[in-house]
Amino acid sequence: MPHINGFATQPGFTELLAVSKGDQGPGTLLRTVLVVGVVGIVLLAWFLLRGYGNKD
Repeated sequence: MPHINGFATQPGFTELLAVSKGDQGPGTLLRTVLVVGVVGIVLLAWFLLRGYGNKD
């Protein structure tokens, strides 16, 4: 397979995606993705469910 030079092969990018370093547990990128995902789900649920309120 030929070597492809691109953004994903840069050392800084691969270090950013490293989710564990030894026994320290998940990295900050994984924590950030999880927190943003949960907040996004809550905001989406609020936006979709706010139309079901009683408008009388």
